[in-house]
Amino acid sequence: MKKKILVIEDNPMVIKSLEFKLNKEGYDVYLTADGREAMDKLKTETFDLVLTDLMLPFVSGSQLIAFIKGEHPQVPIIVLSTATQEDIITDAFTMGVDDFITKPFSPNELALRVKRTLGKIKNSN
Repeated sequence: MKKKILVIEDNPMVIKSLEFKLNKEGYDVYLTADGREAMDKLKTETFDLVLTDLMLPFVSGSQLIAFIKGEHPQVPIIVLSTATQEDIITDAFTMGVDDFITKPFSPNELALRVKRTLGKIKNSN
């Protein structure tokens, strides 16, 4: 069964490249452009992985991460962000994210990190 990945990203170009690469890798990809839409989707569906930006309209990435960790603590989260400040990256890991990828990133690197993160989950069950 295909793994379901929820992508929360407000940049249309990044969304298209993520969707293309992840579909090509064999994942079911669900897209949302803001944190509010993502929270609605997370209330009705379950996902194997969440990829999210930190800078989002309506609901911040940090608020979204807190929501996911409260409602779906087993779901791994990978943050995609232009943020390079150490405190922002440290805060994300403190909140419980599984990985942090700084934009711009290589689609191949993303695919490897997704595979590794999903593999960790599979192996821990």
